[in-house]
Amino acid sequence: MTLSATNPLRIGTRSSPLALAQAEMTKAALIAAHGWDEAAVLLVPMLSSGDKVQDRPLAEIGGKALWTKELERALIEHEIDIAVHSMKDVETVRAGIFRIAAMLPRADVRDRLIGADSIAALPQGAKVGTSSPRRAAQLKALRPDIVTDSIRGNVATRLSKVVNGEFQATLLAAAGLARLGQGNIGNAIETSEMLPAASQGAIGIDCLVERTEIAALMVPINDLPTFTSVMAERAFLEALGGTCHSPVAAQAIWQGDILTLKGEILREDGSERREGAIAFNPDDVEAPARLARQLLDAASPELRALFEG
Repeated sequence: MTLSATNPLRIGTRSSPLALAQAEMTKAALIAAHGWDEAAVLLVPMLSSGDKVQDRPLAEIGGKALWTKELERALIEHEIDIAVHSMKDVETVRAGIFRIAAMLPRADVRDRLIGADSIAALPQGAKVGTSSPRRAAQLKALRPDIVTDSIRGNVATRLSKVVNGEFQATLLAAAGLARLGQGNIGNAIETSEMLPAASQGAIGIDCLVERTEIAALMVPINDLPTFTSVMAERAFLEALGGTCHSPVAAQAIWQGDILTLKGEILREDGSERREGAIAFNPDDVEAPARLARQLLDAASPELRALFEG
């Protein structure tokens, strides 16, 4: 495939500042890997449904698909060659015509707390802005007195809502803040206290399965430890079932020949929290499902219903 200013590789991206930063990272990685001219890669920004609707939680209006469907349509109609996603925004079960061809090296998977030094330091009855069922449940498991309410908008909007007192605190992904040059804002919450969302910190490059020539161009920028770990986390989510309303966390780490996957499921009010871990060879594709079954078997009927119902 010969690329040039008149025939560039077209990268589809959401038009938010964070999405554009992630697309620029992908563009830079491809140019460095292939020695292409700058003009051989073109960003194609798009406004997603998730960006258009800012007054309701995503879970109420369609979930993760709202971040990706415009980009998927553009792939199908050959308006773009690849799409760049935050992997935690990509639906677990997808149409077979798409493939995640590569992932960039994973960034910090932790959440950062904005508005207080720690979760323990939040005032009694603090109002925390989050639209994530996982974060809300984990906060309530740690601090049942905390009140959570939906908060939408880009990073700047969310930060402003804490500054103006609408919320006493909020939680944001450390990776996203770092990619916007704001990595020092707030305080990192260790994964031992709040396990992250599956795929958090990972950037994925999406293309059509039929575009094998495009997938081949992505091979040099694929970070295998990230790809393997994130795919294990996604397999865990798929085995659990559930919806975008179901509070779940997962993190896989590949060290040596062993992949260690930690998982957690919770009731929405934090009153029940089941967690576990499994260590396995990355070739053991059934291991994430075994961990999912272990957690569901240990859960109450009420918690299981959030995933199997």
